Amino acid sequence: MKQKVVIKLSVHDERTKAKAMKTAVGVDGVNSASYQRDKEQIEVTGEGVDVVVLTTSLRKSLKYADVLSVIPVEEKKKEEKKEECAMGYPQYVVAYPSYEEPASICTIL
Repeated sequence: MKQKVVIKLSVHDERTKAKAMKTAVGVDGVNSASYQRDKEQIEVTGEGVDVVVLTTSLRKSLKYADVLSVIPVEEKKKEEKKEECAMGYPQYVVAYPSYEEPASICTIL
């Protein structure tokens, strides 16, 4: 199940931010992570992410991490367009006439 986890961090400089991103991406199941500077939050999305392991790793490296929300993400279904012709040219069906040898009229051997 794909989910989005929002965690509040105490980040004061670029070095700490880089450390938080590296720790978050290193957890199994994480597909992407983004940091919101104005809210001091990190948003992590992934398939089957263990929130406890993620939060514990961030707490070990940064000393403060608080889970704000865990939201399941629904995958968007892509609509497939069927095109009649890939190149835009009309398709032609070629039929060849079948020729059979006529039955032999002469039966003299």
